[in-house]
This record gives sequence, C-alpha cells and structure tokens, in this order.
Amino acid sequence: MLYKDGLKRIIDFILSLMGIVVLSPVLLLLCLAIKLDSKGPIIFKQKRVGKNKTYFNIYKFRTMKIDTPKEMPTHLLADPDFYITKVGKFLRKTSLDELPQLFNIIKGDMAVIGPRPALWNQYDLIEERDKYGANDIRPGLTGLAQISGRDELEIKQKALLDGNYTENISPSMDLKCFLGTIVSVFKSEGVIEGGTSSIKKEDGQ
Repeated sequence: MLYKDGLKRIIDFILSLMGIVVLSPVLLLLCLAIKLDSKGPIIFKQKRVGKNKTYFNIYKFRTMKIDTPKEMPTHLLADPDFYITKVGKFLRKTSLDELPQLFNIIKGDMAVIGPRPALWNQYDLIEERDKYGANDIRPGLTGLAQISGRDELEIKQKALLDGNYTENISPSMDLKCFLGTIVSVFKSEGVIEGGTSSIKKEDGQ
C-alpha cells in the first residue's frame, strides 16, 4: 500500500518539521521552566524498542529529579510523586513532555501515529506485541491505544489495540488517532501515576 510503504513517512517528516517550527516558542519556554525548576539536563533520553525491535534513544523533557532510579517504569517506584518535579507534573499531565519526540520523528526513529515505543526491558509487552506484528512498524508519538485508555490499559489490551492499528494502517485511521489524541490530552484522560494496572505512565523521567 502506497500510504503504509512510503507516503506515511513523508507526511510524518513534514508534520514534525512544521510542529517544531510552529511550537519553537513553546519549546524554548518549557526548556527555561525545566532549567529553573530543578538541576539536571533539560532532555531525558531513554532506551526504547523501535521498528523491527531495534533500539533507539527516545527524547522527552525531563520531568523527574536526577536521582530517580534509571530504567525503571514510574509505576514501580515506591513513591512516584517524590521524584516528579513541579514543572514535571504539569508536563506529564498535559503530555507536553513528549514534544521532543518530534525530533525522533524527523530522524526516522518514530512516526506521528503508531504503537507507543516500549521500554527495552518491558519484555511482556514486547512479547505480546509480537503476536500481532506490532513490533514490525515504527512506534508512534501517539496511537490507537492512547485514545482507548492509555495508562489504564492492561498489557494484553494494549497489545491487541496496537495489533489492530498495525493491520489497519491508513490515512483515516491515523486521522482518527490524531484527533482522538487532541481530545484525550485536553481531558487528561487515562493518565495514572503509580497506579495498579499492568501498564502505567511507563516513560520514566
């Protein structure tokens, strides 16, 4: 299919480049806020699973203190709120911490829409996604699972939705996920810090 095999990547590149240009004032303000709020780097890098289970470093605005245990999902921390900075709480609630991933899209590590990239050590999620071929495409900034429950989803539900997306990649599906994400972000739907389901806000710092 033309869209899946090439056009999608071109559109992703153009959209992410436009996003960086348009949002540059916001990005600069957030960089300043993070720097003034707590010591440490502005950008947090974390090893993630990309297309065909290759690894890449995902970029995020740092939302946690620098002494937070590395490579550990937030929901596994004894007291997640202790490690999250003041600015970080706002960034995570609004999902603005994800904006640096526009640069991951430019590089080709990610797509605008696709399964959220798993942590390298989320073996259960990676294995479950293998059943549906969801590890064979570029992970996304947002996706079908993110508009269907996000952090509230169990691993099997999340992987099933990721598989559903993989099987039905199309402009209409991507538009549905894109518009659904805008609604979810404004409503802060599905964001749980340190909750009890199998997948929570796993993105670390």
